[in-house]
Amino acid sequence: MKERYQLTFFILISVFFLRTVSAQEAYKVKWYSVEEAVELNSKAKNKNKKKFFIDVYTDWCGWCKKMDANTFSDPVIAKYMNEYFWPVKFDAESDAPIIINGQQYVNPHPGVKKSTHQLAVALLNRRLSYPSFAFLDQEVRLITVLPGYNTPQQLEPVLHFIANEAYKTQTFDQFKATFKSSY
Repeated sequence: MKERYQLTFFILISVFFLRTVSAQEAYKVKWYSVEEAVELNSKAKNKNKKKFFIDVYTDWCGWCKKMDANTFSDPVIAKYMNEYFWPVKFDAESDAPIIINGQQYVNPHPGVKKSTHQLAVALLNRRLSYPSFAFLDQEVRLITVLPGYNTPQQLEPVLHFIANEAYKTQTFDQFKATFKSSY
């Protein structure tokens, strides 16, 4: 009889663990390349088009890694980004040419350490700091840039401010004063 209870307990714990892991997996940010996100947005119907969130990072950036570990792994942030944005990871030192809206962007010195891609320069308005986050509208036009590390609690109101287009009618401080956080 004791073995039966142990087996039942083991099965219940296993089911709980698997459901927890599945729930966490469901709330990971689904990252796209720039090209993938632009292509998906172009195929979407008007009501399904999304804004773009572009994480401009470098491999050597410690704060970029901290954003991945702490902020982008947060289920509230991941769920909201997946629902309302095309989340894009873009290495500012990438060698690959990229075409957006008919404009080609390249790394002028591919293979050279710390050579910055033209797209990173354009997205960040020549203010190169990492991490930085470029927000683009549904037509792939720059809305704004948010530089620096952000905790989930700091990033959440910014995501809502952009996704809800509150930036068109009020300042961020006005928006934040009435924002109801999930934290």
